Amino acid sequence: MILEAAAELIVEQGAATLTHRAVAARAGVALGSTTRYFESIDDLRGAALRMLGDEVDLYLDRMERELASCEDLAECLAASMYDFLADPRQVHATMALVTAAASDASLRSLALRWTDRLTDLLAAHVGRARAVVAEVYLDGAMMHAALHDEPLTRETVTRALRAIFSMDETEGR
Repeated sequence: MILEAAAELIVEQGAATLTHRAVAARAGVALGSTTRYFESIDDLRGAALRMLGDEVDLYLDRMERELASCEDLAECLAASMYDFLADPRQVHATMALVTAAASDASLRSLALRWTDRLTDLLAAHVGRARAVVAEVYLDGAMMHAALHDEPLTRETVTRALRAIFSMDETEGR
């Protein structure tokens, strides 16, 4: 309950704004409960961010299964990413991981779970250079979704991925 409250506050307001008081209020528990289980706000923040990272892993597990049986990689990946980009909570949770890692090097490996795993997943299908370019594009699409009311269209993402997947493998280096 406390950890879930902390994670939701991070998604809504960012990791830097997290306080024991805000978490206790959101969880509906006494302030002392948050400090009983989490000695410092950094401990609580880290645990909540790890929980959000676990959600990213579950999403990538599902994507990996979907892509394994896919005939048209660009279409399947665009469909999966569109579902992700159209879910503001998922987008903001992932952005929270990235922004927290940008200011705290101890969280970097947590944020890199998304980029590294997505790159590895795609590299098995299209090669490492194309996978890196596709992952960077999808990061940009995620940032776009975080800042706009609507994500890029599925068709736009599909066209961009087709172009990336058809580029010469040496172009991405």
